[in-house]
Amino acid sequence: MTLPMSGVPPTDRLADVYDATTRYLRTLDGLTPERLAEASPLPGWSRAHVVAHLALHALGTTRALTGLVQGERLPVYDSAEQRAADIEATAELPADELRELSFDACDRWKDAIESVKDWDAVMERTPGTGAFTAGECVHMRWREVEIHHADLDAGYTPADWPAAFTTYLLDYLADDRGRDHDLTLRSPSRELVLGSGGPVVEGSEHDLAWWLLGRGSGTGLSGEVPTLGPWR
Repeated sequence: MTLPMSGVPPTDRLADVYDATTRYLRTLDGLTPERLAEASPLPGWSRAHVVAHLALHALGTTRALTGLVQGERLPVYDSAEQRAADIEATAELPADELRELSFDACDRWKDAIESVKDWDAVMERTPGTGAFTAGECVHMRWREVEIHHADLDAGYTPADWPAAFTTYLLDYLADDRGRDHDLTLRSPSRELVLGSGGPVVEGSEHDLAWWLLGRGSGTGLSGEVPTLGPWR
């Protein structure tokens, strides 16, 4: 499924991805082994699982991007099962190794994305599934870093997201959720109609986006706030 990419060319969005990565790595650098082992807000995942996922996502997309440049079709993950197993194993690494892996993975992703010449070249999440372009990979990484940085619950919250990211994410999620839900979202600056429209849910853009992600129970929102379930 292809969703809106914000209308901003991938090359113009890279600086935002790099800035988001710098903020994330700064937070990671301040986490002790004890805090990494604590539960994150994501069911069944510790903070170390979140960090492991972000590192492996960077390495997987680096592999796929490098394959594109070399004329070889390589998936981000070998399979959904292998992805899950790798996250579990990586989350068990000593804190220093997990941190080192994360910094290295982000550096590798930066080198790989800057080698891309054809932003319309197609890559796959797993073999035969989840096709997306190299250009979409830039926006995907932006989402992964910003959202999971907040998922660490380590001082960085959706209220800290840059305004450009919050606006982009809310549009992205509204388009996606509107396939299954009829709602009207109202923030202080605008109104978004999901599906054919319906009950009004009001709040800040970052609170609306966090709720659409399936995080929390709608804290900060007012109106008829339905339970949406997890976002995939």
